Amino acid sequence: MSEELENNYVEIIGEDGGIEKCEIYDVIDFEDKTYALLLPLAEDDDSDEKEVIVMEYVEEGDDGYFKNIDDENQFQRVCEYIESLEEEEE
Repeated sequence: MSEELENNYVEIIGEDGGIEKCEIYDVIDFEDKTYALLLPLAEDDDSDEKEVIVMEYVEEGDDGYFKNIDDENQFQRVCEYIESLEEEEE
């Protein structure tokens, strides 16, 4: 696993094109791919409920990067799997 996942914080490009700092909440393996659950660290957000960003994590050699899940069907399967893990914990 790359150093990027081990330091618990990453910066991604948000929907508005700006850089968004996120905490890596969890990393899961599903269907031979790795996915990261990211929690945005908005400084002005005091809400207890934060939106979780799900991105695919791709390793190339010693480097890794986060990639949007472009296939809507794949995204739904990953989200359903994450929800099933949450239900098992309860």
